[in-house]
Amino acid sequence: MNYDVIVVGGGHAGVEAALSCARMGSKTLLISMLAENVGATSCNPAIGGLAKGHLVREIDALGGEMALITDEAGIQFRILNHTKGPAVRGSRAQIDMDRYRVIARNKILTTPNLELVQEMVESLIIEEGEAKGVKTNLLNEYRAKKVIITSGTFLRGIIHVGEIQQEGGRFGEQTSIGLSHSLKACGFEMERLKTGTCARVDASTIDFSVMEKQDGDEVPNPFSFRTDRDEFRKTKKQIPCFIAYTNEDTHNIIESNFYRAPLFTGQISGTGARYCPSIEDKVNRFRDKDRHHLFIEPQTRENTECYINGLSTSLPPDVQQQMIHSVKGMENAKIVRYGYAIEYDFVDPRELKHSLETKKIKSLYLAGQINGTTGYEEAAAQGLMAGINATLSLQGKEPLVLRRDEAYIGVLIDDLVTKGTKEPYRMFTSRAEYRLLLREESADTRLSRYGHALGLIDDEVYAKVKAKDKQIQEGLKLLNETVFTPNKEFLAVLESMGEEKIKDSITAQQLVARKSFDIEKMVKIVPELEKYELYIKEEILVEGKYARYIDKQSEEIQKMKKYLKIEIPQEFDFRKISGLSREIVEKLETYNPPTLQAASQISGITPAAIEILHIFIKIDAKKANFKGR
Repeated sequence: MNYDVIVVGGGHAGVEAALSCARMGSKTLLISMLAENVGATSCNPAIGGLAKGHLVREIDALGGEMALITDEAGIQFRILNHTKGPAVRGSRAQIDMDRYRVIARNKILTTPNLELVQEMVESLIIEEGEAKGVKTNLLNEYRAKKVIITSGTFLRGIIHVGEIQQEGGRFGEQTSIGLSHSLKACGFEMERLKTGTCARVDASTIDFSVMEKQDGDEVPNPFSFRTDRDEFRKTKKQIPCFIAYTNEDTHNIIESNFYRAPLFTGQISGTGARYCPSIEDKVNRFRDKDRHHLFIEPQTRENTECYINGLSTSLPPDVQQQMIHSVKGMENAKIVRYGYAIEYDFVDPRELKHSLETKKIKSLYLAGQINGTTGYEEAAAQGLMAGINATLSLQGKEPLVLRRDEAYIGVLIDDLVTKGTKEPYRMFTSRAEYRLLLREESADTRLSRYGHALGLIDDEVYAKVKAKDKQIQEGLKLLNETVFTPNKEFLAVLESMGEEKIKDSITAQQLVARKSFDIEKMVKIVPELEKYELYIKEEILVEGKYARYIDKQSEEIQKMKKYLKIEIPQEFDFRKISGLSREIVEKLETYNPPTLQAASQISGITPAAIEILHIFIKIDAKKANFKGR
């Protein structure tokens, strides 16, 4: 009953935490309420999306498992925002939910150093301010040097379906009350959040012929850098989704039943996800809209049951039936599972260090929805980092803390532990200041060196990543060193491509930076690039096209690193700084940080606040020099 690490909870955070610990050499125990639900996708049958796809690829680059499971269980692959800039595109895959769960559980059961038990953790064992293990409902006591809690929505979870309330962490599963009380007893600040899910419908009762068909990409891209692209494209069979719409009848049904909606009656007190509202919330807030999109998504490859994405609700069953039947193509639809809302406890993430270890209790780590996030991808990213850092601590090494300029995972964790959250936190590309540097396709070249150093990425895979990076750099060098002059022959080449003529000498990189330039045109002017695979050429094109902006962001990062070392004068008056909120000023006065670096690590101090502080320190220094004369 003695382990190096205990992971509590078998969701996406728990799976990544347990696998990373075990693979890094820690004797690990994963405790889950229901063994067959390890890795279950509780809500929508999809992985990735805008910004979430970035997280999945970063998890993969560090040696996590989510992308590999998605490639195996995926039934449709699409790039979202494909017509927009490369920084805001996002990969998304529909998955066979049943298959995903089976693959995840099998990974857990076949990984050396890792054990799985089906029990419920009732309390933590805390000795002298340090986590030492857990006690379960079967009166078993498990001891460990590190404990990672990934409890999802199970902490005092309450399910709402209309007026009906019942305890549960997921429909049909128990809630965790003891562990919640145990965390409160440790002195953690805890609040309530709310999330929800949609009804599932028997696919055979849906008339897809009157709906808009939505196919996957003609040439699908795998999520994992470790998946063989050619083999994936040859063997991966995709199935379509469909788009339907609510209508005025749907909205009238919902509106006439607001008085029965837990969201409006005061029955639900937890804060819901702003960017993933329930259908009743959408109708209430956007009554001017005459319809809302519904995405009819297959839950398995056999497509026997469909998830109605966009129709999340906690309305009573009879109302759910009426509103679903009001949608064109679902007049005769039979509901297999009703939608519901769930409220649960979470810990204020400002209670955490950047390593995801708690500040109050040593050797205790928290990851996933317990930290106030929503989404499989956000949870998996935290679980992976908690597992890595718990094991690094066991090895006597410094934690791995990814910076905001090197990973979306860095942005996610920094936002949580410095700003906290009052609503379920969801990742967006807009949250990343340096998103042009954090593109999906560069995740492996950015982060796999960490995965390799940790032993989570093997030598063969890492060699391929280095080879890829080398080819990209060779291609960029070619673009920069290839110079064209406005002679008759080259002007004819430009004309044949429909490109504007040049008047002065110009590099291939400057030409590629034109909006009208694509891969075909790039290869035509620099034929040496033809030898590279398509995905390499795509990266060379993007890097070449946005070179000026990438260089500018890189300069800003170096500048930020440099001035974080700047000292703050001991008697500095923070109140005289315009542009800082009262809360930030009070925190700076309380902690009186000696440097900008120390100030940046104070909970709630934003990068913008650091920049303003830096400007005023420089102004003060100039005034002091002037007086000194």
